[in-house]
Amino acid sequence: MKAYAREDATARINFLANARKPFVFIINYKQDCSYIEETDVINPAELKYNLNGYSNCHNTSIQKKGKKDIFWKTDPISFDAYKHSFRIVEKHILAGNSFLTNLTCSTPISTNLSLKEIFNHSEAPYKVWLKDHFVCFSPEIFVRIKQGAIYSYPMKGTIDASLPNAREQLLNDPKEIAEHATITDLIRNDLSMIAEEVKVLRYRYVKEIQTNQGLLLQTSTEICGKLATNYLSQLGELLFKLLPAGSITGAPKYKTTKIIDEAEGNERGFYTGIVGYFDGEQLDSAVMIRFIEQKEAKLFFKSGGGITSQSNAENEYQEMRQKVYVPIY
Repeated sequence: MKAYAREDATARINFLANARKPFVFIINYKQDCSYIEETDVINPAELKYNLNGYSNCHNTSIQKKGKKDIFWKTDPISFDAYKHSFRIVEKHILAGNSFLTNLTCSTPISTNLSLKEIFNHSEAPYKVWLKDHFVCFSPEIFVRIKQGAIYSYPMKGTIDASLPNAREQLLNDPKEIAEHATITDLIRNDLSMIAEEVKVLRYRYVKEIQTNQGLLLQTSTEICGKLATNYLSQLGELLFKLLPAGSITGAPKYKTTKIIDEAEGNERGFYTGIVGYFDGEQLDSAVMIRFIEQKEAKLFFKSGGGITSQSNAENEYQEMRQKVYVPIY
C-alpha cells in the first residue's frame, strides 16, 4: 500500500469522499504517514480490517473454531523507569503547562499467537492488521459522521471489574472524575473548530470490556455537533484538524504533545493514530489504542493512561500494565 504525507493524504480523502467512493484510512500519531485506499483494491493478504462491521474478511466464524490456548507473557518496564517518565509529566502539570497528559509505554510481549491470529480471534469493535507491522483491536471510537452530524466518544477511566464495588469506585474516584471532565471539555472544543451546535448527549456512562485476563469497566461520553453542508469536499481537512486525538494527548493539546515527546522518549508510530472507513455516505473511525507493534522478530504492546495533578504513580503504572491484554475469550 502507498504511504501519503499529510498534504497528499488530505487531498486524497477530499477527492474520494466528494466522489462518494468507499475507502479505508489509517493515519499515524504525528500525521506524517497515512494509508488511504479504495476498498475494492485492498489486498487482504496485506491489510485486514473489521471496523464496526465494515470488513474485508468474512470467514471470522470459521477462523474462531481453530482458537488455541493462549501463551501470554509480558515484560513491562520497571516501576522506577515508569516513575522517571511520570515525574517529567508531573513537573509540567505542577508548573501549569498541562492539566492532563496521556503517558504511554512500550511493553515487550511473548505469545504463541501471530499478529494475524490476534486479529482473527480478538473481540473488539474496531480491528486492523497490517502485515509485518501491527495489529490493533480498539474499543475507542474516534469520530462518526452520519447525516451531516459528527459524534465523538472520548473514553477515560478504567478499573478491574472484579474489585469490590468496581462501578461505584470508578464513578466516584475524584481523579477519574477530573480526568474525564477535562477530556470532555477538550473534545467539545475540538469539535467546535469544525462543527456547530456542539453538545454532550451522554456523560460518563460505563462500558464493559472483556479481555483474556478478565472484565474491565471503562467510562465514555457522547458528544455531537452539526457539520456544514459541503463537509464531504473538505473531509480531509476536518479529520486532520482534530488530530492528534485529544483522548490520547491531553490538554492543552499542543503543549501537552511536547510534554509527551519529552517524557516518552520514543516514537508512537501508528499507535494512538486513527483508523476508519467511509462507505460513500457515512464515516466511522477509531483511535488506535490496544496496539501491538512488530519490530523485526519482536512484539511490543503499547499502552498508557491519563495523568493529572491527582494521579498516583503506582496506580498509573498498574493501569498501564492492566491494559496489556488481548480481547480473546
